[in-house]
Amino acid sequence: MKLQLKIALFALLMISIQNVSAQSKTIQGTVTDPSGFPLPGASIVVEGTQNSASTDFDGRYSLKGVNSTDKITYSYVGLISQTLVVGGRSTIDVTLVQSTQNLNEVIVGYGTQKRAKVTGAISTVGSKDIAAVPITNAESALQGRAAGVTVVNGAPGSNPTVTIRGLATMGNSAPLYVIDGVLTNNLSGLSPNDIESMSVLKDASTTALYGSKAFNGVIMVTTKKGKKGPGQLSFSTYAGFQTITKRYDVLNTQQYLQYAKDLGSDLTARAAEFGNINTNWQDQIFQSGIMQDYNLSFSNGTETSSGRYSAEYLKQEGAVINTGFERYSFRANNTQDIGRLKVGSNIGISFSTINPERSAGGRTLLEHAIKMAPYLPVYNENNLGGYQGPSAVDGNDAENPVRVANLGYQKINNLSIIGNIYAELEILKGLKFRSQVSLDYFTSKDHTFVPSYSDGSYHKQAFSTTNETNAQGQTIVFDNSLTYKTTIAAKHNIEVLGVITKIDGKSRNLIAGSRYNISDEIDQLRYNEGNLSSSNYEEKNIGYIARINYDYADKYLLAVSGRRDASSRFGANNRWGNFYSVAVGWNIAKESFMADSVFSTLKLRASTGTTGNDRIDNYQYSATLLADYNYPIGGANAPGVSIGVAANPNLKWESKRDKNIGLDFGFFDDALTGSFEYFNSKSSDILFAVPLSASVGSAGGGTQIQNIADVKVSGYEISLGYNDRKGDFTWSAVANLGTNKNKVVSLAPGVTSVLGGPVPRAGSENFSRLEVGQPLFYFYGYQTNGIYQNQAEVDAVFGPGQTNIKPGDLKIVDRDGNKIINSEDKTNIGNPYPDFTYGLNLTAAYKRFDFNCFITGVQGNDIYNANTFDLESMNRLFNASTAVLDRANVVNGVVTNPSATLPRAQGADINWSSANQRYIEDGSYTRLKNVTLGYTLPGETFGSYFSNIRFYVSGQNLITITKYSGLDPEIARTDGNANSAGIDLGRYPQPKSVIFGLDVKF
Repeated sequence: MKLQLKIALFALLMISIQNVSAQSKTIQGTVTDPSGFPLPGASIVVEGTQNSASTDFDGRYSLKGVNSTDKITYSYVGLISQTLVVGGRSTIDVTLVQSTQNLNEVIVGYGTQKRAKVTGAISTVGSKDIAAVPITNAESALQGRAAGVTVVNGAPGSNPTVTIRGLATMGNSAPLYVIDGVLTNNLSGLSPNDIESMSVLKDASTTALYGSKAFNGVIMVTTKKGKKGPGQLSFSTYAGFQTITKRYDVLNTQQYLQYAKDLGSDLTARAAEFGNINTNWQDQIFQSGIMQDYNLSFSNGTETSSGRYSAEYLKQEGAVINTGFERYSFRANNTQDIGRLKVGSNIGISFSTINPERSAGGRTLLEHAIKMAPYLPVYNENNLGGYQGPSAVDGNDAENPVRVANLGYQKINNLSIIGNIYAELEILKGLKFRSQVSLDYFTSKDHTFVPSYSDGSYHKQAFSTTNETNAQGQTIVFDNSLTYKTTIAAKHNIEVLGVITKIDGKSRNLIAGSRYNISDEIDQLRYNEGNLSSSNYEEKNIGYIARINYDYADKYLLAVSGRRDASSRFGANNRWGNFYSVAVGWNIAKESFMADSVFSTLKLRASTGTTGNDRIDNYQYSATLLADYNYPIGGANAPGVSIGVAANPNLKWESKRDKNIGLDFGFFDDALTGSFEYFNSKSSDILFAVPLSASVGSAGGGTQIQNIADVKVSGYEISLGYNDRKGDFTWSAVANLGTNKNKVVSLAPGVTSVLGGPVPRAGSENFSRLEVGQPLFYFYGYQTNGIYQNQAEVDAVFGPGQTNIKPGDLKIVDRDGNKIINSEDKTNIGNPYPDFTYGLNLTAAYKRFDFNCFITGVQGNDIYNANTFDLESMNRLFNASTAVLDRANVVNGVVTNPSATLPRAQGADINWSSANQRYIEDGSYTRLKNVTLGYTLPGETFGSYFSNIRFYVSGQNLITITKYSGLDPEIARTDGNANSAGIDLGRYPQPKSVIFGLDVKF
């Protein structure tokens, strides 16, 4: 009996103990990052249950219903998750450290590499910097943030001009973009909110693996992926407006009428017909454009899978009337682990509509606006189409820019699909095989409709016109790689990579146009009075790649790579190209004698290698013909053909040899970091389309692609950063500076110089020139030295009666002293490329407030301001700058205002017909690119509905310091080629903008 009682009491005691241990409790604490900064929105989950919580703004959390035996997982995007057993604790404080990839690894070609082992030149911009500035195109995130990288923006929807380490070629100078391993030409369809990081590969050590595609550098883009932990739903939006505030100071109606009289036209009665109004045509084409953006994303992950899905809608009204951009983009990234097999996909789809800036008669809207007579009204209901333009009586043939922009429409509809599917199998420990198929697919439809109109005797159209260009293309890349990693004797680390890659590309274009004489209501293509043409191409590339990375104890580094490429853009004689790189590095900070130093990072590295370039049009090694060329036969024109592209079977790869020396350093646990780079590259056998003369049977416009030049580029890059992450007030500063100089070192036999660039409005001359010893396509023209004040000054240079130049005309420097002004007196009058670029990014936070200020600029470049010619040439009657009111005034052969800087009106041809120094201006500028102030609400403000809510206001391009007289010193190249750099033909200026935004995490 006593034994049974003891057993019963013992059982009762055990049950009681079990009940006590199973009682739930509340766990509290804080979650911080490695520097002790609180992490708002961190996720806390009891494993195997739905019990979860999120931290508030101060990183605090409270989790009820937790048992001592439970395991709690703490996670935060971008940081390594931690799982802890509760035990007897009721307060658990957790510090999450940065993930290995974010902290120690960078994205390189065909894989990742520990930052400490990188031997090449790489700049990285993270998601935090990208998100700091509301931008519509991802390339803009690099502007001023990556040393040696220049970014120039254009009109809404256009691709920014991106240049890495200056120009080393004369053709397409755009870098290669790689999105999650997919090769593409731009980032137009990618939402900046989907980007985790962007790495710029700048030297051959990092780019050689991409062979022919990497000649101009590589921009590696990694998009955001799902993270382990509960699902995270995020929403962000912003809205604001943008406007162009700067104007050219032009003549008003009263001033214009007097100016016209001085040029021999009395338009007083004509102005009275319209009521002597004063139209500011620049105000008519500029507007305040509304911009708005909405982003929604969902991310989740488990031990074996992850996924992230996002959608964006962006709409941007341009600061120029009837321009804008609209984009829908969607992205889905997924991974799945199946034992030793890992499969995944990254798919992005975008639909966009661009309303481009329209032009007419070879002139931009801005050129029409600054040339139009101010007494003409914008609208006239009595005219066909409803607009007013000039007639013969006005002596001015500028077109009404509002009619050009608004009558009819032009829309470009684009579809882009960029993605890949891959599988990676771990065959043995350290040995992995990866197979990937990538697709870059696009369609584009450019449709323009213009109804009939008549706004004056100069400009009218008695029919409607419809024009359409349809383009479709795709590039499919097959990659198969084998990677082996091993460590021998705990110190010898070896990684071997082998890749076979095959690229298949094809495209088709269809161009059609027609007229319709009966109605303006029918916007359709017709066979009658129509034109039709089409083209298509196929291109193929195959590459064999090998890379070996070796290091001894993470201290002594060696990287060797090679690639052999074949391109269908070259003939059989020179189809194959070989590229290589060798790089070494020394992690000095890891040496024993540095153990007690202030250096946390100190690494010296050097590299050399080659890359190739095949970025020319397809089939240029073969002859082509130009149709629609008429020959006089029997006194009548007979249709025929002439040479288009002359065959060149010996066409070969353009190649570049890079040399790079770098030093990376960090002090006090990398609180202060920096890097220094010196680079030197030589491009050989540069490809260029040389114009053909009529004597070889070319009708004009015919060319032959030749390897004609060698170019040398060199420069320095410096980056410095500081982070203070202690206390309520934290701040950081990152600055960078990059220099580069390019010089032509040789030209092909028989080639002494090459003229290029768009034909200026100053006469019919090209004013960019290629010549040995000079920068690529420097500005070429006459030097000026004031104004001739009297006839004696003219005769002293030319001799009596030897020239048509008179007092009041420009003094052109007679460089050879032969008293004849001709092409021999032309020289270098400007360099379109900056001596250096720079950027400064400042961030700060105080409790719930955050602040970002970003400054960027360029120094030492020149701009050829063709708008100055429009406004100050005075060769014929157009509206002009108010500066012409102080032009040289000549009375009885003597200039009566000797301080005048502008020549006399309608003077000698030399004043305006040739490129000269008068139109060259300093293009240097410093710009407050962005300033943002944000505030994050306390987590408990809306209870458990939201984990994080942040409001912010941002301003862009608010302040620009420059001597340039034009509307904007950021001058994009017209066609992406070097020979149009720095030429302002009335380009779309960058607007100022003010934006209000909201970020929400659920």
